[in-house]
Amino acid sequence: MVELLRTNDPVRLSFVLALLADAHIEAMVFDAHTSVVQGSIGAIQRRLMVVDDDLAPARRVLDAAGESYRHD
Repeated sequence: MVELLRTNDPVRLSFVLALLADAHIEAMVFDAHTSVVQGSIGAIQRRLMVVDDDLAPARRVLDAAGESYRHD
């Protein structure tokens, strides 16, 4: 799996997950529980991960929706 983006914004995370699901791209959220434990300091961002083969299509979906993604 590879990281598509990082965010502390639960609304943005939900929106991007919905975009990917609509495009039949499976994504997983890593570090969600760690982020909650840290409270509101924002030290640990949630990572949205996709399988390697879905990275390019996922980036195209985000581009089409006007959403940015994490660049390596």
